[in-house]
Amino acid sequence: MKTNKYASARDALADKMRFVQDFPEKGVLFEDLTPVLADGDALQIVVDELSVACQEMGADIIGGLDARGFLLGSAVAYNLGLGVLAIRKKGKLPPPVITQEYELEYGTAALEIPADGSDLHGKKVVLVDDVLATGGTLVAATDLIERAGGSVTGYVVVLEVDGLGGRARLGDAPLVVLNGDSAAASL
Repeated sequence: MKTNKYASARDALADKMRFVQDFPEKGVLFEDLTPVLADGDALQIVVDELSVACQEMGADIIGGLDARGFLLGSAVAYNLGLGVLAIRKKGKLPPPVITQEYELEYGTAALEIPADGSDLHGKKVVLVDDVLATGGTLVAATDLIERAGGSVTGYVVVLEVDGLGGRARLGDAPLVVLNGDSAAASL
């Protein structure tokens, strides 16, 4: 097995993250994970740390949020030998679906999961995504999981955007932020 050049996900993120000023609109600093995902060592350490957090939260299944949460969530699920539930943007899944609308920083959107084919009753779901901003996407995904009979036992993200109140909207469930402060990264 190959040795990883990074000691932690935080080190990998500090080395590989790309920052783009004024994207997607003026005044916003976009933190681009694309270089992290494209580097084998960086991706491996990020996925390994996400996997540890999901395992500690007792996941039966991983919920990956459209779109980068798919990439990360699928890798975590594979690492843990679990399934992954793709939580899609509205209109991407064939019917029947369960839909949940929510507000974003810049408007409104909706998420969907299949109404058939994935029995979530009694399952513990850990939601995996790239960024926690306002928390709207994770709250909507939580509502979807609960409506389908599952329970969200925690949230695992790579980055958190400070000052947008996302953390407060998630309630009491554990939150792990890989690039956050030590309090955010504890269970």
